[in-house]
Amino acid sequence: MGRGIDRFRIPPGARLRPQAWDGDDTSGFRGGKSAAVRELEKLRSRLESLQELLYAEHRHRLLVVLQAMDSAGKDGTIRRVFQGVNPQGVRVASFKVPSVEELAHDFLWRVHREVPATGEITIFNRSHYEDVLVARVHHLVPKPVWERRYREINDFERSLSEEGTSILKFYLHIDKDEQKRRLEERLEDPTKHWKFSLSDPRERRYWGAYMRAYAEALGRTSTDWAPWYFVPSNRKWFRDLVVCRVIVHALEAMHSKYPPLPRALRSLRIT
Repeated sequence: MGRGIDRFRIPPGARLRPQAWDGDDTSGFRGGKSAAVRELEKLRSRLESLQELLYAEHRHRLLVVLQAMDSAGKDGTIRRVFQGVNPQGVRVASFKVPSVEELAHDFLWRVHREVPATGEITIFNRSHYEDVLVARVHHLVPKPVWERRYREINDFERSLSEEGTSILKFYLHIDKDEQKRRLEERLEDPTKHWKFSLSDPRERRYWGAYMRAYAEALGRTSTDWAPWYFVPSNRKWFRDLVVCRVIVHALEAMHSKYPPLPRALRSLRIT
């Protein structure tokens, strides 16, 4: 795989064809898993340093959005990519079925409360995109409502960007056969039983509808200020490598610096 990461970035307004998506794609990475693991170790070390700079400088914010079908590895990505970072400056927010209070507000209300503060990285494990995915596939709201939400999401993310939040969005793609293998593994492995839900096999019946919903959502909401990245994720090592590279690149582009010692403290002597 070339050093460039733009090949995974979805252009604004792209017309995507789910039938062409390949979860096995490793984009020409010749080193194999062992080489990828070595590179990931270096990237994680770099990420740890950059996250500390972000937190210390207290000027920028980073929002990482992870979306995927069940068992594609959102939790594993968070665990492996962010291994070793200071938890004081990194937070994970998950979005389940909306509560009664949340349903009484607009669909972005609960999301806005979870966006990163200055100096913080926040990871959305699922996100506001559920409202143009699940809501669409299961007809939870009429079509004019979820159609309108693409524009509302773009406006919301633009507002965050203009206020100093960098936004990276990752769609972790596995194919249907790989999902079947992983779900069966959860049934066979006692240490993974807790991960299995009866909703998982039910949701598989809507695979085609979800792929169409993802294709439209990714194309209509990948913007210059909040791009989507398509990440082939059948191979976990490749998934983690791509995500970590993109995040490190974004943090490096902030050119963060440690704040200087305040003038009042420069003459201080510790006795």
